[in-house]
Parts: sequence; C-alpha cells; structure tokens
Amino acid sequence: MQVLVIGYVWPEPNSSAAGRRMMDLLGVFLSRGDTVTFVSAAQRGEHSVDLEGMNIRIAEVRLNCSSFDDFVADLKPAVVLFDRFFTEEQFGWRVERSCETALRILDTEDLHCLRHARHQALKQGREVRRSDLFSELAQREIAAIWRCDISLIISEYEMSLLQGTYGVAADVLHYLPLLSDTNAQDWVGWTGFDARQHCIVIGNFRHAPNWDSVLYLRSEIWPQIRKSLPGVECHVYGAYPPPKALQLHSEKLGFLVKGWAKNAVEVVTSARLCLAPLRFGAGQKGKLLEAMECGTPTVTSEVGAEGMQGDLPWSGEVVSASSLFIEDFVTATLRLYQDKNEWQVAQEKAKALLASRYQKNVYLPLFEQRLDAVFEQLHTHRQSHFYGLMLRHQTLKSHQYMSQWIEAKNRVTYIDGDTF
Repeated sequence: MQVLVIGYVWPEPNSSAAGRRMMDLLGVFLSRGDTVTFVSAAQRGEHSVDLEGMNIRIAEVRLNCSSFDDFVADLKPAVVLFDRFFTEEQFGWRVERSCETALRILDTEDLHCLRHARHQALKQGREVRRSDLFSELAQREIAAIWRCDISLIISEYEMSLLQGTYGVAADVLHYLPLLSDTNAQDWVGWTGFDARQHCIVIGNFRHAPNWDSVLYLRSEIWPQIRKSLPGVECHVYGAYPPPKALQLHSEKLGFLVKGWAKNAVEVVTSARLCLAPLRFGAGQKGKLLEAMECGTPTVTSEVGAEGMQGDLPWSGEVVSASSLFIEDFVTATLRLYQDKNEWQVAQEKAKALLASRYQKNVYLPLFEQRLDAVFEQLHTHRQSHFYGLMLRHQTLKSHQYMSQWIEAKNRVTYIDGDTF
C-alpha cells in the first residue's frame, strides 16, 4: 500500500516528542510492508533523521504550488497522514481533488487551540474561560479534524474535550498516546539514588511552553532551591537554544544551559530529578515519559502531568496550580532530592505507569486494527458524518481559490519598482 506522510517539519526524534512520535507512526507503516513517502515544505534541521536510510522515499514540496497536485496524482497514495492540522489546511484540499479515495489521517500531536487558550489566559493572569476554547484557531483545528477520516489524539483529557465541548464524533477519533518499548529488563538496570546528582530540564527551546517553563524556573524557583542545596546544579538541555536562552547560563547560580543533548537517555539517567514547572501546554509531555523510562522522578505541574498518569500515582510530585505554586514546587523538589526512601518509592511508581499506559506493543496493534477497519468501510464511514463531507466540500473551494491567488501573486516579478 502506498502511504504519503506530509510533515509539518522533518522528524528529529532526539530533539522533540513530536519527532519521536512521527518515527513511531512511520514504523507502523514500514512494519506492514507499505511503501512510505515523506514530504515537507519545511527546511531540514541539523538533527533530522536519515529517512532514506530507512527505505522511506523523501521529497521537498512547496506551499501554494500546483506542482504538488501532479506529485500526489502520480503517487496515488491509499493513505495520507497529515502531521498537525496546519498541513491538512495547506494540502488537504489538494489531496481531496487528486486522490479523493485516500484514507486521511490527522496526527494532532496535541490540541493547539487548548495550548493557545491556556497561554492567552496566563498572559492575562486569569483562569481559562470556556469562551477561550472557541477561538478562530479552535474553529480551524476542529474543522481539520472533521475533514479527516481518523484523528490521532494523544491525551485522554483531549479526547474528552473534543467530544464534550466541541461535539466531535467519537468514531473519527483514536486515542494513541506517546509510546515506549521499555520493559522490566530495562528497569532492572536503572541507577539508584546515590549514583545520581543534580537536576535536569530537557525540551526543545522552540516550543513555547518549554521556553516559558525554563524562564519561570530560572527566575522564580531555582534561586530558592539553590539556597537550600548550594552544591546542586540544574542542567538545561534542549535543541536549538537561542541567544536569549544561552544568556540564562549562570555558574554562580548553578543554572547551566547545555544545549542539545546528543544522548538524552544518558543525561536524564545521570540526574536525580527532572524539573518541569509547565504553566501552560497540552497533550502529553515527551520529556516526562523519557524521565520515567530512565527511572528519574519528576516534579511537575498539573498541566505537565495532564493526560499522563490516569488513576495511577505520579513518579515524583505533581504540584497543584495555586498561589503557593512556587513554594510547593520548591518544597517538593527539596524533599525528593534529599529523601532517599521517598525518591526510591517515586522511581518505582514509574514502572506501573510505563507498563499500563505507554507500551508500544499494546497501542500500535490497536491503531493498525482501526486503520484496517476504517479503510474497509471508508465510504460508509464518510457518509455517516455529514459535517465532514460538508467541510471538505467548502474547504476544497475556499482553500483552492486562496492558494491559487497566492500562487499567482508569487509569480509576479518586481523590477525597479515596476510590476510585470
């Protein structure tokens, strides 16, 4: 089967959870013996994975360019996977026009409209209101979900939000969390309390919640921790650190900005605690899953742990959002860093979380079964959702005319101030 994956960016599994998730999805199709083509309009980053070495065909495509129409018509994919709703907006109407019968999958990564609503509320110093969830961004994202046959949702919280608040039909959604292939043999090798030192922060600096978290930790939280633990350092890792991030580096304060971690597992495993005081965001957090896989307890916020623990106890401490957040975060960090018994209990809790909520050999077969079921009944599936049919029809026309206008505009050449 021919599979086309349209990436928002080129996957970098060692830089972000999004990159890691994309590699899991590509692996599903490769394991089925499908022929996979990956394309993106983005520039490749220095940490992009070698897809061609995995027998994945690659191609660069351009936004608002009719060359994509010929490309997809020649490819004739049976399945098209859109990486985030932006790519569905940009290319979905072209897919609809050139290969209408292709199964359309949207990997949302997280709900951008939820993350945006929380960010706006934080900027204004207030709680999120219901009206925040009905922004223009939300309308665009939910429309993209309806236009696709299946949308992959990473968080149970977001599954509930989509159905309860936005009225999205359950059978166009599929729960697929972040995935792990660690097992009991890996956990036996975890290093213990005495072999570890210092705290770690890890996450792509280009992701706004991560950047806000680092700033908040550096200015409000870490100075208080450092007063009680003067010999302890906070090592900050993340891909693509901008100059403003490097300026946060302070030897005196023990706040050390390290940049990209070539071997994230190694640096996380050597740390005693992972700190993630996230104040906004959505979805599941790859850095927190990675900490569990490395047996590193985490101190985080309610936003950080959202959709990750279910009814199970957290591997560390979840600090509630309140006026005492900073004080509680500091207290929890100091206690876990110094109390060996409590730290060991927290490390053990990661095993139950990993075993019951993230196992790759459980969730990927369920995803494959869902793919096959929808593919076999694609026409019936689509006919049962009039909203999806209506939005695809309307979008085909509106996006087509807008894109064609932009394409024509881009052909215009300006010479000495004159237009030709």
